[in-house]
Amino acid sequence: MRRLLFFAVIIASIADIARAESFEGRLKQINETKVVKLGYRSDANPFSFVNAQGQPDGYTVDLCKSVVHSLELQLDSRLTIAWVPVDTQNRFDAVANGLADMECGSSTVSLERMAKVDFSSFIFMENTGVLVRRDSGIFGIPDLGGKKIAVIAGTTNEYALKKELQRRQLQTALVLVKDRQEGLGQLQSGTVDGFASDKLLLVGAQNADASTYTLLPENLSYEPYAIALPRGDWAFRLAVNKGLSHLYSDPQILEIYLKWFAAIGPRPDLLRAAVYIFGTFPE
Repeated sequence: MRRLLFFAVIIASIADIARAESFEGRLKQINETKVVKLGYRSDANPFSFVNAQGQPDGYTVDLCKSVVHSLELQLDSRLTIAWVPVDTQNRFDAVANGLADMECGSSTVSLERMAKVDFSSFIFMENTGVLVRRDSGIFGIPDLGGKKIAVIAGTTNEYALKKELQRRQLQTALVLVKDRQEGLGQLQSGTVDGFASDKLLLVGAQNADASTYTLLPENLSYEPYAIALPRGDWAFRLAVNKGLSHLYSDPQILEIYLKWFAAIGPRPDLLRAAVYIFGTFPE
């Protein structure tokens, strides 16, 4: 009996070693350290922000937590989350340099960004919009001629706004800002006539003071959001997408959606529902 137990322990140990050696890239690092480093934003409510308790929170944060739980099942190991603060300027560098394993914010997938990082399956579909003061006399994009519009430098919103202004041949001055807080601050002070960003990120400001601000009706672009991942690490990307796929096929995804977006409708619209449909894969 002792010999049988001894051999059973040896076989189990060999199996554990073989399983551990089968991992590579970030999966191997996570399996060895038992830590997943999640990048989060403080200025991307309702996707990623710091709540009243001082903890990272939001739609994308909830999705990343679900992915971590899936990684625990895939690695058969308990994992600890290490939270890494990032912003619009350093979020992709943090993933590329290994400071974060995933960036859980409101990042749009673009070809230019794919040169630095990879992305998970889509997690949300957003639009670029423009927030203005109600007394500005601006009722649509054609009214932006001769105005000053703030936009965060280096974002897909900047590219979408420039493209639309060029298409309409509008002489509009772009004021580049470093983050959402600065853009809203300049709009509030009257330094600029509008602030362009992802529409849901602007809804909060509009709802906070509906008598002062209004969101223009036009969509300047479609912004597919995803979780930024290390470039070229296929095994980790597969593991993350597996976690998202399981979540998308579970009723929990609707609970998460309604938790953060109930104000825009009782269910995802067709475009956003497609994110979940096409992000669910057979085993």
